[in-house]
Amino acid sequence: MEQKKFDLNSFIGMLLLGGILLWWMNTREPEVTPETTKTEQVSETATTQNNLAETTVLNDSLQQIALKNKLGAFAYGASTSKKGSTSIENDLVKLTIDNKGGQITEALIKNFKTYDSLPLYLVKDNNASFNINFGTTDNRILNTKDLLFTPTLTKNGDTQILSMKLKVSETKFLEYRYEIKKDDYRVAFAVRSQGLNSVINSSQAINLDWSLKGFRHEKSLKTENMYSYYYYKADDEVDYLQMNDDETVSDVNWVAYKQHFFSSILSSDTPFNDASLKSVDFDGEEKDSVFTKSYGLKTPLALTNGELNYNMQWFYGPTDYNLLESYEGTGLDEISDLGWGIFGFLNRTVFYPVFNLLKGFIGNFGLIIILMTIVVRIIMSPVLYKSYLSSAKMKVIRPEMEEINKKYPGKENAMKRQQETMAVQRKAGVNMMSGCIPALMQMPVFFALFKFFPTNIEFRQKSFLWANDLSSYDLIYQLPFNIPFYGNHISLFPILASVAIFFYMRMNQSQQANMQAPTQEGMPDMQKMMKYMIYFSPIMMLFFFNNYASGLSLYYFISNLLTIIIMLIIKHYVIDEDKIHAKIEENKKKPEKAKSKFRERLDNAMKQAQEQQAAQQKAKKKK
Repeated sequence: MEQKKFDLNSFIGMLLLGGILLWWMNTREPEVTPETTKTEQVSETATTQNNLAETTVLNDSLQQIALKNKLGAFAYGASTSKKGSTSIENDLVKLTIDNKGGQITEALIKNFKTYDSLPLYLVKDNNASFNINFGTTDNRILNTKDLLFTPTLTKNGDTQILSMKLKVSETKFLEYRYEIKKDDYRVAFAVRSQGLNSVINSSQAINLDWSLKGFRHEKSLKTENMYSYYYYKADDEVDYLQMNDDETVSDVNWVAYKQHFFSSILSSDTPFNDASLKSVDFDGEEKDSVFTKSYGLKTPLALTNGELNYNMQWFYGPTDYNLLESYEGTGLDEISDLGWGIFGFLNRTVFYPVFNLLKGFIGNFGLIIILMTIVVRIIMSPVLYKSYLSSAKMKVIRPEMEEINKKYPGKENAMKRQQETMAVQRKAGVNMMSGCIPALMQMPVFFALFKFFPTNIEFRQKSFLWANDLSSYDLIYQLPFNIPFYGNHISLFPILASVAIFFYMRMNQSQQANMQAPTQEGMPDMQKMMKYMIYFSPIMMLFFFNNYASGLSLYYFISNLLTIIIMLIIKHYVIDEDKIHAKIEENKKKPEKAKSKFRERLDNAMKQAQEQQAAQQKAKKKK
């Protein structure tokens, strides 16, 4: 029998074949069917959602714990409120109230533009802040400006009502309630709490803090800042803060952040006590300056039965005297800055009524200024006539007065000269004060109109001839440099007014010379001083009014022009010097009227002074 031999090659081939078979079985992927894929995806999604749900629940729980630790009872409102804002508006104003803080973050005055034709905002870009700071019974200090309110907007006819609630629960909250009516700049504003007597700590001060940085709205920052003031009403009296001033006042009914032509006002039915008021100026005349002034109010609020309950009112709008006067009993019309005393009286009782009458049928405000000027000049013309009449009388008796000076020379005869001069004037019926009366009577008119034209919003952005804004300077050329006290531009109306003043004063010089007695020994030469004033006054006018309202310069130009015309008419067609001379001679023949008690006392005083002077001279001679 034959034995089989071991085949090495066959053995190696079997091993290689087995290895290939094992490799193929281990690397082969299972067959994928749609049913298998769907089952796996559902399983994976379910697992992910379960993980997210667990994470969300965990995060919400942590957030609630964090809010509770930070805000205490007010954590409820923070978790249920969302960021956002709500707008309420009418045809005059649009207010945007942010959920954060429940405060006004934008106040747009609709029918007005800035000097560079942009929308006019009193509040925007965080220039204002309204906050109530209070403590809680769990020893927290909170600020409403940092907390989220829940808004609810409703309408009642044309009235929009926005309720902003800072919630402790659905029935316990601090509420800001805004109510805006049709065609009214005023917005009713209530601050009240409900169910917070156990949340608010009554032993700690509750402070209202309202601040605002006034935006620049006008062409001249210097002029705008000059007419911007912090006004307030306390103890039924309207007052204001000086520049860069602060004051603590009680019984405050309202505060007004006045910015030349526009104002932001907060009033309260319940007066503020121990209110801290502050006004700060922004220095400089930079062309790119954004703000004019910074205003601030900080005042404590009182709890009533553990709750807040204040009825207030916002006003964002124009500082229009006619508008503010219609709010009877508020005293808001006084922020129009019409001047104090007789100046404000003239503006309220004369110039505004005349202005309102004229604008009723004239649309051109430059023509209104001219017509107002004519009215004023006609009213003042009798006074001007009296002044010219006295001047003519003085001219007639001047030779007699010069004779008196020659007859009684020297200082030792000063009293005698004065007595004789007064006697001649008295017989001629000349009153030396009549030359001063026109100037004195025109001063109140001057200062009243100095307030009327620059502060009357009706002239704002109204054009006339080359002036595109009668409430600001009329620019005809921009200088590449700045002249101290003059500015960096040239205005034409002040130039015209200065020229008119020069010719008026030059014409008036002869009249003033007639009104003055001949220069006595030891007395200053008034005529020489008047010659200097002829040149000094127009230059002062030119520098002073270059940055002021062009409407004011237009008034002074027309006023002086009319005065010159009236003076020429009186001089050439009204006054007859021959008749005046005849009248004086006739008066001299009449017996002198009995002296008044004042005249007797004055004559006696002069006689005693004369005797005393004579005694002193005798004493000197003996020495």
